[in-house]
Amino acid sequence: MADCANCPKAQPEAKERWVAPRREVPLSGILVVDKPPGMTSHDVVDAVRRIAGQRKVGHAGTLDPMATGVLLVCLGQATRVTEHLMAGRKRYRAAIALGVTTDTYDAEGEVLTRGGRTDFAREEIEVALQAFVGPIGQVPPMYSAIKQDGQPLHKLARQGVTVERQPRPVEIDEILLLDWTPPVLLVEVACSPGTYLRSLAHDLGQRLGSGAYLASLVRLSSGRFSLEEAVSLDRLEEAFRHGQEGEYLLPLDEALLDWPAMIVGDEDARRIGHGQAVEGQNAADGTLGRAYDLDGKFLAIMSYHAGSGRWRPAKVFAPQSGGIPDPSKGSS
Repeated sequence: MADCANCPKAQPEAKERWVAPRREVPLSGILVVDKPPGMTSHDVVDAVRRIAGQRKVGHAGTLDPMATGVLLVCLGQATRVTEHLMAGRKRYRAAIALGVTTDTYDAEGEVLTRGGRTDFAREEIEVALQAFVGPIGQVPPMYSAIKQDGQPLHKLARQGVTVERQPRPVEIDEILLLDWTPPVLLVEVACSPGTYLRSLAHDLGQRLGSGAYLASLVRLSSGRFSLEEAVSLDRLEEAFRHGQEGEYLLPLDEALLDWPAMIVGDEDARRIGHGQAVEGQNAADGTLGRAYDLDGKFLAIMSYHAGSGRWRPAKVFAPQSGGIPDPSKGSS
């Protein structure tokens, strides 16, 4: 641990965990969870499985155990839209400590160096931060889930192996310096998915010549979902225990509301359900859209094919009772 991360902390009393009965008809939808510190994203998925009483649960966008804030958790058929959720832009609030480096680039790692310069003027910090705004190549940390030759980097790192990592293209839309109280600066960062704030902290330290690590991190938003609407796991457990899960479970098409929508009649709804193309408004080739029936029920993710001038189902979403085949079985 770096610096005060080694300080002993009072351990909370063990809380009896409620386990929901197995759900015969799985729920489908999106939960905006406020991830607590100390849990992995998979830990949160396991907690939601226990709370919801179903196995089909996944998350959209990993947060490190140290980090808190918005973690999107998908239940049932919503697990089929995780890639679209992960594609959303992210916003973070990060505390970066100067003068110290760690092997993980964050407060959970082993200290490598101390004593770097920390007496920077605010203007120096701001100039250094702005150098990272825009499209950049970012080298991921060794302690990350990215695979190289089939091996996750963090497994290699724990074996004492360091490999050369190629820079990955990311884009930082904005960095706001909220506070500079040496040796810690507080920033708000808007960026593309796949951006490592730990690497940003490390690279800032290298640019300043002081060394730096990520002291804390809060994800403020992921796509259209914000921390203001996020729910704690404790509150979520209470809601599920008392049958109030609908207060927090969002429809799966909430992930897709920026896309064009079409409302189709009964015949076209049947065709979509069988993976067949339908007529619709012209769009750019490859445009993704949403299809609904006359009752407003979400039917499918549609893709426009300019060659045929038709919309084809990319993913069909069956009703809870099932019965709509997967469009990958065939289309026209």
